[in-house]
Amino acid sequence: MSQDATLALLNRYYSAFNAGDWQGMLDCLSDDVAHDINQGTRQTGKDVFATFLQHMERCYKERLEDIVLMVNADGSRAAAEFVVHGAYLATDEGLPEAAGQTYVLPAGAFIGIEGGKIARLTMYYNLADWTAQVVG
Repeated sequence: MSQDATLALLNRYYSAFNAGDWQGMLDCLSDDVAHDINQGTRQTGKDVFATFLQHMERCYKERLEDIVLMVNADGSRAAAEFVVHGAYLATDEGLPEAAGQTYVLPAGAFIGIEGGKIARLTMYYNLADWTAQVVG
């Protein structure tokens, strides 16, 4: 896959995220996508990712701004850096109580591409920063 094709795929994925188009996001993923959740475990499979999206939709309302995409020469690996603007809607297990708190949080992803689809998403954000914003 070329750099341009990978950039187009990632633009579709992040545009779908910001539009709340979960099916559009899922369409960009391989069936056996590996999702490394920030400070969590690896989940595997598009169906598992769909369940994750449902959970996120219940607990959070987020949009990504200032998205910067970087892709290697052969289009097989990429990174995304962005700023998450969010609201904490419902208490997520093991985290502080939710009361509609808002937050602005730098975040990023490392991405593997196989067969024209996203095959790996490794997410990162600073959980201590997020916690300070929603508790503070």
